[in-house]
Amino acid sequence: MYIIDIQFNIKFALCVLYFSMERSDMVRIAVTGAAGRMGKSIINVIKDTAGAELAGAVERYDHPNIGKDEGEILGCGKLGVKITENFEKVIKKADCVIDFTLPEATMHYLDIALENDVAMVIGTTGFSHQQRERLKEVGSKMKIVAAPNMSVGVNLLLKVVSDIAKVLDSSYDVEIVEAHHRLKKDAPSGTAMRFAEVLAYSLNRNLEKVAVYERHGIIGERKSEEIGIQTIRAGDIVGDHTIIFGGLGERIEITHRAQSRETFARGAVRAAMWLVKQPKGLYDMQDVLGLK
Repeated sequence: MYIIDIQFNIKFALCVLYFSMERSDMVRIAVTGAAGRMGKSIINVIKDTAGAELAGAVERYDHPNIGKDEGEILGCGKLGVKITENFEKVIKKADCVIDFTLPEATMHYLDIALENDVAMVIGTTGFSHQQRERLKEVGSKMKIVAAPNMSVGVNLLLKVVSDIAKVLDSSYDVEIVEAHHRLKKDAPSGTAMRFAEVLAYSLNRNLEKVAVYERHGIIGERKSEEIGIQTIRAGDIVGDHTIIFGGLGERIEITHRAQSRETFARGAVRAAMWLVKQPKGLYDMQDVLGLK
């Protein structure tokens, strides 16, 4: 009996050690806006990603799904993670937070993540200048990936259009056209603005001086240094972005069309898995994908 007990205890201890080591390799991810379109898509990807674990699901305090199991919201059975408004409690279980909410909410979550030394992947758009400066300031004190678009394809195109702009001379007009669903709150999209920033930098132009967001009436001839940024809102368009380089006798058009939110969700989870292994700093998807 004594020998059997020893053998059992050794086996039990080895099992505990094995599972604790296995668990320590997991990246525990908390998701804000967990009952929204993007939040649910991100959690679905976490659920299917090896090495990732859902650490918590957060929503605003008055959301009707507070207290429900996230799996029931997804329609996949119980996951054992209830939606809560208590971000302070959830973050203590997390290695990283993925946030696609609103600028004010993101800033609130950012302060709490900083206090708890937890990494954060931010896909929120529509930040004010002051909020963007805050992100830069906090970026030296914690791990952050902030990008207006987590799609691998879009981030590859950011590099491509930068290279094209450097090769073409100023006789080519540059225009950006973006289209999104009718429920999107900010315009132009954060992705369109990121394309504009990259193009302005590549062309050595001051975006604040050359950006044109709307054309109407008798506006005169187009100035060669303009960078046009036009917005379309209709139906359920997930996200289309077209960059036009218009020359005399030819035109180059590059378009990215997102067919589902899953592409952004997969990029965000990929960023989270990458970020937890990095030193503190402010990164973007170009860093995550090794495009810099």
